[in-house]
Amino acid sequence: PANLDAARRSEAAVRAAGAVPATIAIHDGAILVGLDDPALTALAQAERPAKVSRQTLSAQLGRPGWGGTTVAATMIAADRAGIACFATGGIGGVHRGGETSLDISADLDELARTPVAVICAGPKSILDVGRTLEVLETRGVPVVGYGTDELPGFYARESGLRVPSRVDGPDEAAALIERHRALGMGSGILFVVPPPAATALPRAEAEQAIAEAVRQVEAQGIAGPASTPAVLA
Repeated sequence: PANLDAARRSEAAVRAAGAVPATIAIHDGAILVGLDDPALTALAQAERPAKVSRQTLSAQLGRPGWGGTTVAATMIAADRAGIACFATGGIGGVHRGGETSLDISADLDELARTPVAVICAGPKSILDVGRTLEVLETRGVPVVGYGTDELPGFYARESGLRVPSRVDGPDEAAALIERHRALGMGSGILFVVPPPAATALPRAEAEQAIAEAVRQVEAQGIAGPASTPAVLA
């Protein structure tokens, strides 16, 4: 039940800050923007819900059942609903070995063409984070540290990589979003927030666990869209 607990706590945090949460998912051919608690429970308990990104969004809308949206699909739904920002755990990016496999998440292209701000703990650290930053730079996506000059390491507070820009509070972040949208750039913004010190892993410990997880997943022959959830698990 950890997924349902995390979802409820996330929504409660949004409400406590004076905003309205709108969890996004796919169900029985419809994009849902805002789940009530029974729907949230059903999604959390669904067996093998589809993983839906831009490539598979229209196909999934022709099928029954639940689908969880990637960052890319969530950005599309949020933009259509007039929502300017959303929070998630981490974004996808260039997978380790992606320079030869070309296994690169659609999240990066979505950030380059959909004007939604994404707030997260950085690219998932199971990825090639350095190359992911390079692609975001090439695509012209602002990467902004929220109270930090260093890119968070998803599980850890550090990655050893600097962020190009920084803000130190919600007013600064909102002003940056407004300036960016006023320019008509058409792209999103990636705000990266370090995990709390009390719950973050030491960087070396996280890297060791990730390397072992990647080794196990590769040994099992898992690749493509299935690799990220397998490594995270």
